[in-house]
Amino acid sequence: MPTNAAGGCGPRAIRNVFCCLAIVAIAALSSSCGSDGASAAGGPPPSGGGGGGKGGGRRGGGGDVPVTVATASAKDVPVEVQVIGNVEAYTTITVKAQIGGELKAVHFHEGDFVKNGDVLFEIDRRPLEATLNQAIANTARDQAALGQAQANLAKDAAQAKYTEAQAKRYADLFASGIISRDQAEQLRANADAVAQAVKADQAAIESAKAAIGAGQAAVEQVKVQLSYTTIKSPINGRTGNLTVKQGNVVTANNMDLMTINQVEPIYVTFSVPEAQLNAIKNYMGKQKLGVRAKPQDDAGAEENGTLTFIDNAVDPTTGTIKLKGTFTNNDHKLWPGQFVRVTLRLTTQHGAVVIPNEAVQAGQNGQFVYVVKPDRTVEARPVVTGQRVDQDLVIQQGLQAGEVVVTEGQLRLAPNNPNIKVVVRDGRGGGGRGAGGGGEGRGGGRRGQKKGE
Repeated sequence: MPTNAAGGCGPRAIRNVFCCLAIVAIAALSSSCGSDGASAAGGPPPSGGGGGGKGGGRRGGGGDVPVTVATASAKDVPVEVQVIGNVEAYTTITVKAQIGGELKAVHFHEGDFVKNGDVLFEIDRRPLEATLNQAIANTARDQAALGQAQANLAKDAAQAKYTEAQAKRYADLFASGIISRDQAEQLRANADAVAQAVKADQAAIESAKAAIGAGQAAVEQVKVQLSYTTIKSPINGRTGNLTVKQGNVVTANNMDLMTINQVEPIYVTFSVPEAQLNAIKNYMGKQKLGVRAKPQDDAGAEENGTLTFIDNAVDPTTGTIKLKGTFTNNDHKLWPGQFVRVTLRLTTQHGAVVIPNEAVQAGQNGQFVYVVKPDRTVEARPVVTGQRVDQDLVIQQGLQAGEVVVTEGQLRLAPNNPNIKVVVRDGRGGGGRGAGGGGEGRGGGRRGQKKGE
């Protein structure tokens, strides 16, 4: 047929028509996809808007960034030093026997609290009681000897008086030529002998008195030793481990029976760097400095005490100086040898600017914070930080009370960029209205992308 000859209605022509129709359909589909993709990526945001605006903002250099903020406040902040310390007994007494013998009785149980004067031990008294009786008997004998010497003195003194008078009479008779010289000299010699006997009696009396004194001293010594057989507590405190049991023989001054620690009051010893010594001395000169101690494994309240001791030298090996705080410890929460957290309060800083410590960031030029301005832009401001107070940080320079700082979301901020604005999330960490809109906008973008696909 002519038509087939011309190629208009043959099989080849029909195939060409189908190919043209397919090309037109593919072109129409490609145009539709390009239009939808452009609307999703670069067109105006959906009703949620925040996510699309944020995506467009990243390409345009701005947008809303959800953050958590806090307001800098002014408050009175204590200036404190916090270290680890060690509890030390106020007084430690090692009990020893001062006399040897059998340990007859123990009047306490290990770990008991005892008071000053309480009987702790009793040592066998019988050997010393016998020695005491002997010393008392010797003293009585010396007193009898003293009485005898005094009687001899009285007798010899009377005899000396008589013989002295007789010798004088015979001397007068010899001068008159009535008696011979021999008789007169004999009476004089007798008078002199009696006088010497008087002196001997006086010496015997002094000797007897000295013997009595020695005997009385021996009696007192034995009484003192006898008192050592009853061992009493010299302080109020808590008894430790008993090293010698009842029935054993103890020796004098050579054996520790047990140890008593005084825990009311009690010391807490700690060390601080020598750089803080001048401040501590200055504040201590103005008022008593309070010390708080808390056992490391105890979640209860802290114990309060007073700084009472500063060592007289800095330890050159550690560069620290030892301090002691005294605590009443009425409830016995502090125990000798225990490690505790010690807080030494020096003074109170009034009106200090305080912000949460997570607001402070570290940069190449030091520490800084992001300050939120009234127009919702942020400023990276360098600050000088002070001490930490619980979860807050004192700002010494760079920030005023009432200014708003960013505490979460700093990684998504570009400082001093007017195109980036922040939207504040609530304190629970969830998104606010702007943040929620951002999520919806991002979801809308994803849905547009899926539709395009």
